[in-house]
Amino acid sequence: MSDSSPARPAAPVLEVWCELQCPDCRTALDDLRALRARYGDRLEVRLRHFPLEKHQHAFAAAQAAEEAVAQGRGWPYVEAVLERAADLDREGKALLIEVARTLGLDAEEFDTALIDGRHILIVDADQAEGKAIGVTGTPTYVIGGERLDGGRSQEGLRERVAEIADRLLAEQD
Repeated sequence: MSDSSPARPAAPVLEVWCELQCPDCRTALDDLRALRARYGDRLEVRLRHFPLEKHQHAFAAAQAAEEAVAQGRGWPYVEAVLERAADLDREGKALLIEVARTLGLDAEEFDTALIDGRHILIVDADQAEGKAIGVTGTPTYVIGGERLDGGRSQEGLRERVAEIADRLLAEQD
């Protein structure tokens, strides 16, 4: 049987180069929530990891976020860790596991994943791609081929992302 209905075009993609220990990424969380609420499934928001060397637990947090994705709760985990980004420096791995437990995830599996490094390649690949396209800080957004740096200032970024998303969506119609 053949379905002759036209395929729905893929949603525009907003890539968010983020670091879970970054205070600027914590601030950007409100913008991301607003964009996700405004567009729903018409805009695909993808987290890309860009751990910064100045944050001791950022690389582990990125790996933990990937474990949350594997357990089906990626965004809730990312949001919960970003909400506590200021505590991550002090609490480190214990905070990452506590957040997992609080969300009903398998905390023991998080601990194992952080030991065996099963998600390191994903984090390394994101960071390498970010460097290749000129990401130097977080948060950085990429949408419609445009890179928007929120590490310097986030003023007006939500509006700029929305303008680009609206244009991309209009082009699909």
